[in-house]
Amino acid sequence: MKVFKKYFIIPATPEEIYRALTTEVTIRLWTGDLVEIDPQEGGEFSLWDGAITGRFIEMVPFEKIVQEWYFGEQDQQSIVTIKLHEHKKGTSFEVNHINIPDEAYEEIVSGWEDEYVASLIDFYEDEE
Repeated sequence: MKVFKKYFIIPATPEEIYRALTTEVTIRLWTGDLVEIDPQEGGEFSLWDGAITGRFIEMVPFEKIVQEWYFGEQDQQSIVTIKLHEHKKGTSFEVNHINIPDEAYEEIVSGWEDEYVASLIDFYEDEE
């Protein structure tokens, strides 16, 4: 099992980013794909037409989201913690993803950098 941790700067407020991660209509806009989401602790979600699925473990409005991502039959849960901090250029978006299966690590890192966060950045840069 592996860990991915990284900080990104997104040109939007923590409140905007939090809503972009927890509101179905907004998620559809920045992902450009099908979404199912029940944004409450214990609620499940599916992004990019099922490419990412899981459930919400903890939600602190405008500050923190903790999710379990499903990877089939594994002994330890794959946990994603996203922390949002105000930054002079918008929001510091901290990702800490633990218990990533070894065989999925490269794909997950690429997904965070090239799809997930890149799509958020593009969405908010286009808004300016």
